[in-house]
Amino acid sequence: MDFQLSDEQVLLRDTTRSMLSGYDTETRNKAIETEPGFSPEVWQQLAEIGILGLGFDPQESGPLEIMVVLTEVGRRLAPEPIVHGALGPGALIAARGDAQQRALLDAVAGGEQILAFAHTEPGWRGAAGTVSTTAAAHGDAWRLTGRKNPVLTGDRADTLVVSAALPDGGTGLFLVDAGADGLNRQPYRTFDGQRGAQIDFADTPATALGEATDATDAIERALIGISSALCAEALGAMEESLRLTTEYLKTRKQFGVTLNNFQTLTQRAADMYVSLELARSMSMYAAMSLADDNVDPLIAARAKLQIGRSGRHIAQESIQLHGGIGVTWEYPVSHYAARLTAIEHTLGSSQDQLHVLIDNLGGYDLAKL
Repeated sequence: MDFQLSDEQVLLRDTTRSMLSGYDTETRNKAIETEPGFSPEVWQQLAEIGILGLGFDPQESGPLEIMVVLTEVGRRLAPEPIVHGALGPGALIAARGDAQQRALLDAVAGGEQILAFAHTEPGWRGAAGTVSTTAAAHGDAWRLTGRKNPVLTGDRADTLVVSAALPDGGTGLFLVDAGADGLNRQPYRTFDGQRGAQIDFADTPATALGEATDATDAIERALIGISSALCAEALGAMEESLRLTTEYLKTRKQFGVTLNNFQTLTQRAADMYVSLELARSMSMYAAMSLADDNVDPLIAARAKLQIGRSGRHIAQESIQLHGGIGVTWEYPVSHYAARLTAIEHTLGSSQDQLHVLIDNLGGYDLAKL
């Protein structure tokens, strides 16, 4: 199996890395503290090099390209909502939409429209639960009633992709304009610097995304794709956290010598490296499986579980090995820890992923020695 990036993927990685190189702790903190919570200039640059349209046309790009880009996004903690505002819901429109609806993707790829996937509801564990938002037919149109929360990028999305229970059973997908009657959104900031909203629908006009039929398979596929992208972003954050920590150990002095002279500290840094490489393997496993059209929720759960465990280990050790400076707003380590924690709990925590794997143990044969 070839684990090397192609020349095109290397170019995409290097271009993304160069474009995001302007983000340091100060510029990122300034961006997330002001509206719209990210840099509009960077957003347009992402559009110009084609990142906001990755995966919309499988012949041009796919999960591996998304993995390459999101790893660089995680490395710089770029706050632009690439996954939740473009690639995730955009993949659903590309897969289910008719020709007119797919035309919206040109505006998304061009940075002119922001999307949001309104799927999770209050009380769910991760992305698992029974959809209580309902869709009612009104002639050739539809109206939605219910509540979605959290909806990442829902604070400023122009168009929402909404899941809702169909009258005859199953879960359908609908497009809703953010300015539609009966739609009320309550924006908020998440602790890792991202933005989201609680969105309420009260007999809100909607358009079926493609046919008004059960879209459960498409939703599962989209969630697995989003999970893979988040795993890649977490990998980049872990890489930078470890780099910052090892550099600190080489320069910070105690008792007249740098901290890397203390064997216990270097052993802890080595353990962080082991966690990083385990995460790297699982991120590649998740992306390569999707690239081979193997959309398996168990693979997604395995990857998310290891990414969550590795991220928690590296985040905690990074702060511990830095000491007091590691939790300050002005120093980047605490921000990486916050983002890794948020990613772990998005679409289900490590514990949730473990339950998914436990529930499927009956599908395996018993190995006997």
